[in-house]
Amino acid sequence: MALFDLPLDELRAYRSASTEPEDFDSFWARTLKEAREHDLAARFDPVGIPLKTVTVHDVTFAGFGGHPIKGWLTVPAWANSPLPTVVEFIGYGGGRGLPHTHLLWASAGFAHFVMDTRGQASVWGGGETPDPVGSAPAFPGFMTRGIEDPETYYYRRLFTDGVRAVEAARSHPLVDAARVAVLGGSQGGGIAIAVGGLVPDLAAVAPDVPFLCDFPRATTLTDRAPYREIGNYLKTHRGRTEQVQRTLSYFDGVHFAARGRAPALFSAALEDQTCPPSTVFAAFNAWGNTDKEIEVYDFNDHEGGGPYQQAAQLRWLPARV
Repeated sequence: MALFDLPLDELRAYRSASTEPEDFDSFWARTLKEAREHDLAARFDPVGIPLKTVTVHDVTFAGFGGHPIKGWLTVPAWANSPLPTVVEFIGYGGGRGLPHTHLLWASAGFAHFVMDTRGQASVWGGGETPDPVGSAPAFPGFMTRGIEDPETYYYRRLFTDGVRAVEAARSHPLVDAARVAVLGGSQGGGIAIAVGGLVPDLAAVAPDVPFLCDFPRATTLTDRAPYREIGNYLKTHRGRTEQVQRTLSYFDGVHFAARGRAPALFSAALEDQTCPPSTVFAAFNAWGNTDKEIEVYDFNDHEGGGPYQQAAQLRWLPARV
């Protein structure tokens, strides 16, 4: 696969043409206020599995609408006082999976909170969190569910779940509330950027080849799913482009990034046709803290740096939390 996006020097200067809604802040302030009217009700049930180096808890907390959201909390078995904590969000189609697949961060001495993804988790990973909210007709997938209006859009619920996940993690006695970082790859990276813009006191944010950024460019540059779901929806629902673009503007990672105050470590892959590098750089260049870095993988597609990016995160994160 050849390089298909802007040259690297242009990527480093690229700015998105996405237009921020005038009521962006009030929309999200109201959304989170409504979510917090429900008791967080975070529950951490011990899981009896034969792992000697970690302790695992099956988590349930109230997300958007008070809906129960699942997760895992994994901590080093030796932990007896609050730890720096990583809250992780999952890529498109996946879920929290099984607890023994989440050992990296606890092995590095962190508490690790993995949020399940409502309504997904049947492409890979597996999960246990339904999305009880329906929508008008949508293209198969999640990108167009409720896309008629920002109030009903699927990612309003999922981004809110992400904020509540941070709050749930902070409620556990082995989590140091002042040293919480969020991260994730692809969709998980997009959620991390949104949470980074909505939670002002995070210690760090680390989006890996993030999805859900610079919708105006992404939806016209790549034919790959999941962005292509939006184009396929508009092929059938002719004349709704302006309406859809308005909805997406409330969920564009570029606008959340502008509100990001924590140090950030991004990654981009120059052959990535799922999350094109210009869309990643759009969010990175907009990030509101000058303490930011981006790892660039010249000849990789959406796998990005894979374990090399995890190694970069393991080097970078301890100095921030």
